[in-house]
Amino acid sequence: MRTYLRSYAAKLFAGDLAAFGAPPTDEALAGHIRAEQISLVLGYSVGIMLANACNALVLAVALWQSPDWIFALIWAAAVISAATFFGLQARGSRRIAKPEFVSRRTMYRLVRNALALGATWGIVPVAFFADASSGGQLVITCLCAGMLAGGAFAFATIPIAAIAFTAPIFLGTAICLGRDGDFVYLLMAVLVVVYGAVLLRGVFVNSLEFRRRIIAQHDAERTVRQDPLTHLPNRVAFKETLDGALKRLARSGEEFAVLLLDLDRFKEVNDRFGHPAGDEFLVQVAARLQRCTRAAEHVARIGGDEFALIMFNLTRTEDALAIAEQFVAAFADPFLIDGYEISGATSVGIVLAPRDGNTPHDLLKHVDIALYRAKKSGPGSICFFEADDDKSARDRRALQGDLEHAIEADELFLVYQPFLDLRKGRITGFEALLRWQHPVRGLIPPTVFIPIAEESGLIHQLGEWVIRRACATLSRWPDDIRIAVNVSAVQFQNVGILQTIVQALTEANVSPNRLEIEITESMLISKYGSAPAILNALLELGLTVALDDFGTGFSSLTYLRKLPFSRIKIDQSFIRDMLTQPDCAAIVKSVIALAQDLNIGVVAEGVETAEQLEYLRQTSCDEVQGYLIGRPMSLNEISTLQRSVHAA
Repeated sequence: MRTYLRSYAAKLFAGDLAAFGAPPTDEALAGHIRAEQISLVLGYSVGIMLANACNALVLAVALWQSPDWIFALIWAAAVISAATFFGLQARGSRRIAKPEFVSRRTMYRLVRNALALGATWGIVPVAFFADASSGGQLVITCLCAGMLAGGAFAFATIPIAAIAFTAPIFLGTAICLGRDGDFVYLLMAVLVVVYGAVLLRGVFVNSLEFRRRIIAQHDAERTVRQDPLTHLPNRVAFKETLDGALKRLARSGEEFAVLLLDLDRFKEVNDRFGHPAGDEFLVQVAARLQRCTRAAEHVARIGGDEFALIMFNLTRTEDALAIAEQFVAAFADPFLIDGYEISGATSVGIVLAPRDGNTPHDLLKHVDIALYRAKKSGPGSICFFEADDDKSARDRRALQGDLEHAIEADELFLVYQPFLDLRKGRITGFEALLRWQHPVRGLIPPTVFIPIAEESGLIHQLGEWVIRRACATLSRWPDDIRIAVNVSAVQFQNVGILQTIVQALTEANVSPNRLEIEITESMLISKYGSAPAILNALLELGLTVALDDFGTGFSSLTYLRKLPFSRIKIDQSFIRDMLTQPDCAAIVKSVIALAQDLNIGVVAEGVETAEQLEYLRQTSCDEVQGYLIGRPMSLNEISTLQRSVHAA
């Protein structure tokens, strides 16, 4: 019973008409209705506050000759000041874009403020009516009647707020008119009761109609933006989302990707099994695709067998590739329709904004081109946009040619960023990072040339060069120092990478446990099906394997269970914010505790301050890496760093 009463009170004071018998709604829709109600009240607020100030001034003048004129003047000054303050606040709120959702807490504050304002006016007849002149009494009666009507009008869509405002005024008026004993005043009290009942009935009728209209409008808008078959967002919703993503790109530089999918065998399903089976096929496809995305992102159905996704806050090309790989993997298992197992496949085209365009027209045109190329490559293919007549594409091709020459001309080099063991207080290894010194363009960052290498296939040649150079460097270092090498998803398409690693270790006469392979989850998704087998083979050889950027992928815990990783690296985004955001701190602590339970080493990336270092030391993190420990450095700088760390 207590739970029921608490739930009922929560609905009542949140302005939910379900408390008065209206059909219930989910919280998302209720929040939308509250937003419309608040917006309407804010529209009236300036006028209402102005009316309050004028009424208070009139009352002060009417009671000027009353014995209570000092108290009346103080009361009027307080009301005028409060009305001015809240009026300016309401005026400022109206300039802010109308919210799509308002919480219950906001509605609670509105009801509380309505009650306070109503009580302020409810005091007037009780405090001033008896000693006022007949003219003053008339003014008080008129003002109270006017405030009753004004309150009902202002809160016409929120019955509980209307009741909270009018009830004190109604009560105060009824008390002052009834206690005098005059028959005329008693008649006036009856009229106040009748008028109050009529006003409240009007409030309930209006609020129910308002609620019904908002729900109908919401349903209509949802229908316009929702695919009726799959219940995914449709083309209209997709274009609106794309416009929003481009606005964020222009405002804050937030990059994003657009993925376009086409079902490779949908026509065969329709022709062989009929359109009802085709519809069921689309429904199942939609469900599988949606499960592949992040919580805040939604696949849209924008055509018969075309689906699309806008991937927000893109920091790496690999993230878009990883989602695309999951889409392709979603078709690995057959679809069961009407007792038949139906195989499916999809092709994916990807564009990156702003790299491939910064207008809806350019992005949609280019992603269509990318999808066309993917379909030509065969079922399950993924293609990034490449436009032969685009300047950036020509530049990328030129850079690709320069990269081919750079490998031969030895323009590439490695720098090394150290790992610090927090318990031993010494350097235990380095991460090898590839750099390119272009003779004309200068230092070109890996984020520019690595994607080109992956798309062109040069990544295999680059990867082999890095592994051989890293092993050669290890041969000149003490036996207790390791080197970590990043290996991309594309490299694991080539099973020859295993032979390359074995040869490099043999030629350099280096123990396998000193070479660490850093991987990300993108390489473990289905297309690169050989990746787990290669990783297991590396582990059997004695190499260590680290899972990089832990916490940012899709199924890190699953991979920890399937593959015996030697280390996990906590992504720097968590380390950067762990001292200011409790959720990041909780994640860091949990990952360290998990690693200890699994007997896996843990490395914290991106350590830049002494406070971060001390926090990680207290949480028993094994190793740290970041600018505080050392920036990426040449071989000549490494010995100096080692000496300084030992001295500290």
